[in-house]
Amino acid sequence: MNSTQKNKTNNYSEQLSRWLDRLLAVEGLAPKTCEAYEQDIRTFLTYLKEAGTVTVNEDCVLLYLAWLTAKEQSERTRARRLSALRSFFRYLLRNGEISEDPTRFCDNPRLPDHLPEVLSQEEIESILSIAETSKAGLRDSCILELLYAAGLRVSELCSLALSDLDLERGIVRVVGKGSKTRFVPLHSLAQKRILAYLSDIRPKFQPKGQTVFVNRFGRGLTRQYVWKMVKETVLKAGIRRTISPHTFRHSFATHLLEGGADLRSVQMLLGHADIAATEIYTHVQAARLLELHHACHPRNKAWAFSSPVMPMPTSMPSRPW
Repeated sequence: MNSTQKNKTNNYSEQLSRWLDRLLAVEGLAPKTCEAYEQDIRTFLTYLKEAGTVTVNEDCVLLYLAWLTAKEQSERTRARRLSALRSFFRYLLRNGEISEDPTRFCDNPRLPDHLPEVLSQEEIESILSIAETSKAGLRDSCILELLYAAGLRVSELCSLALSDLDLERGIVRVVGKGSKTRFVPLHSLAQKRILAYLSDIRPKFQPKGQTVFVNRFGRGLTRQYVWKMVKETVLKAGIRRTISPHTFRHSFATHLLEGGADLRSVQMLLGHADIAATEIYTHVQAARLLELHHACHPRNKAWAFSSPVMPMPTSMPSRPW
């Protein structure tokens, strides 16, 4: 790399630092989000170094996307990296540090439709029952109960403080993405389990801080522990699908909608800034209703589709009424 290329790369690094500072201080993005943006932009800078180029235009960005594809990065990852790059160059354009945005004509990779995995109410009960019998029974069952009862993200659960719990009124204060605060009610069973954990189990760990859930050393739990605990508990419950802590959040939203909750209320409980992020759960509902209809409706049982042409039944099915 010659001196011009090196200076250009260093310049992008300085601009990146200023952009990240703005995202944190002015726009109020979470540190984890800023770290993800930084990783995405530094991946682009790595490409520029490998390609030995200082000219960043539309062709360069398209070649970068092809480079990501060659490294077998998924469509979702490529879309995220392009989104971060677009935000970065728009920031540079607004500040007058570049004359045109090289990503302006780049289309996002087409993402496949993906409905979130959802647990049934029976599966939830089975998982909670298994958790109660584990080595860290009451604590782990409280964790799973909160993930499902309040729809918490795993990061929100790990950072939950004692001052965030109002068990008398049955409310938990959640600090979500972008440091946005929301209040979520808890049902009585969740309140009782958490109260029992706080009075009988937590003091035994000699907590070092105000975090609600602590390990045997008294320190706050990590995201990795929660993921591992969920995976082990789900397997013990006999569920072979891929289930993560976020699946409990999906189940929370879906079960609320199935129970008659309106979309706007679910949006507030989840802490979504845009209701479009909540609308995916209406598609989950539709998919489940369609599956239920196909499995249970008498006409679906009687009319089989063994070939592209619908066979004529030998006798009409009896009416269910």
